Amino acid sequence: MLDILTNPVTLSVIVMCVLCLFKLNVVISLIIAACVAGFTSGMDLSEVFSYIIGGLNKNGENALAYLLLGTFAAALADTGLATLLAKKIMGLVKDRKWVMLASLAIIGCISGTIIPVHIAYIPILFPSLLSTMNHMKMDRRQAACATEFGLVSMYPAIPIGYGLIFMGIIADNMTENGMPITIPEIWPNCIILLGGFFVGLIASCWAFRKPREYQDIAITESEDLEQETKMGKDQWVALVAIVAVLFGQLHFGSMPVGALFGILVMIIGGAVKLKESDSVLAEGIKIMGMISFIMLVAGGYANVVNNTGAVNSLIDASLAILGNSKPVFVFVLLMIGLLITLGIGTSFGTIPIIALFYVPMCMRLGLSAGACACLIACAATLGDAGSPASDSTLGPTAGLNADGQHDHIWDTCVPTFLFFNIPLFIAGYIGGMILTGNCFFNMQL
Repeated sequence: MLDILTNPVTLSVIVMCVLCLFKLNVVISLIIAACVAGFTSGMDLSEVFSYIIGGLNKNGENALAYLLLGTFAAALADTGLATLLAKKIMGLVKDRKWVMLASLAIIGCISGTIIPVHIAYIPILFPSLLSTMNHMKMDRRQAACATEFGLVSMYPAIPIGYGLIFMGIIADNMTENGMPITIPEIWPNCIILLGGFFVGLIASCWAFRKPREYQDIAITESEDLEQETKMGKDQWVALVAIVAVLFGQLHFGSMPVGALFGILVMIIGGAVKLKESDSVLAEGIKIMGMISFIMLVAGGYANVVNNTGAVNSLIDASLAILGNSKPVFVFVLLMIGLLITLGIGTSFGTIPIIALFYVPMCMRLGLSAGACACLIACAATLGDAGSPASDSTLGPTAGLNADGQHDHIWDTCVPTFLFFNIPLFIAGYIGGMILTGNCFFNMQL
């Protein structure tokens, strides 16, 4: 046990998670964790930073995709398309909670796939819906869970939009660590995770079904929503841009290409003026810049850990203590993933870190590439729902707390953590075990 606890990989992960949980900036936490891994393995400071810098390019494409998608989201918001969508939702709801919840979940799913704007739509759309929710006495914890379902459930299972980025990172890191796999081979093995999310959605809607009173407080952001009532030129251009984004990512298999197509369509169509392009780009960087930077630094951290040579010794020490039991190791791997993602707050940035020891350990235990991909996808997603630092929880809170009546921790993080992580953990465990071809009750390799 001492060999595991004193291993450079273990020490660095513990330091990283503790620092993140104490609200230190994720980027700084990753750099400090990289230094811990390097120092405890005999590296000096210059070596550590050399490996960090050398690893930045690992996630360069994904970081660029985030920046361009953030820019596209900012441009899309300026067209007023979200305003029209809000009015349509309010027209459909008519005191039916289930319609509101279904709308929030579906829009969240669309924001990560067909229209890859992620959380950028929430501050624009949600303020106008709060009065309707108040009238229905809807518990906003229901709304938070429905939104969380939409934001998180798609990318571990559907290779479109952010799912394409997510699975691309998994494929790249698994291949780099000695287990080659492609995106078409990943998503069929991960579709079971979607079942876990559905269970969590249904359970949360039932648990928070009782009416909850909120005060009607005027929101400045919602006043402008009354002005836009019809589809204009900019809105139609925005729709064409959405099609261009979807075409680009499906045809070329590249999210940066898709996002660039969308931005160019909006500029050529006049929805974004050339003189405003700088401000739109700045807003895009504001929306997605931090996530992009986290991705780059996570690649640097992974490069440091790889070069410590401590991953194999960690696996050997773990096998010596836990034995060769696949069921036990699958459980332990998922718990580690939950801890790391909860601390970092980003599923995408977690993948390069957990793949470092997931892949060699899965290979040592004889798990298939499909099982390994399922476990990595599940482990990286665990904790995204519920992490105080995750954009998937910060986004819903930003919208639902527009009038100051929604708590980030108790109304978003705690409910989403309980209702999504538990069924997702079970789904990931079942998926990992089924794909190994191992009997649940057979505790031997």
